[in-house]
Amino acid sequence: MTITKLACSHCHTKVKGEFVSCKFCRLPKDQLEFVEVFLKCRGNIKDVEKELSISYPTVRNRLEGVLQSLGYRDEKTDTSQEEVQRYEILSALESGNISSEEAARQLRKIKK
Repeated sequence: MTITKLACSHCHTKVKGEFVSCKFCRLPKDQLEFVEVFLKCRGNIKDVEKELSISYPTVRNRLEGVLQSLGYRDEKTDTSQEEVQRYEILSALESGNISSEEAARQLRKIKK
């Protein structure tokens, strides 16, 4: 689609032509809202988790979705299952849900 008209809702001025929207303007509303929260949190994933009440893997998946929508595809940015497991174990340890011994045991089970 091409934008062909811009109008001011205040003074009713109209400009006709062919206009290109920016990459961010093409994002779906939910992705744009995620980007706003991500930027507000200055890219701190823990803060994004808290702000949106979602898990680390969900934050990573949403970020990956935004990057793909913007045209940035990089296999290195894919979160590995091992990375997600390590993060969840360390989060459980930090919150006191598991002991350091249990965290160490679980971390040893994850392949490096």
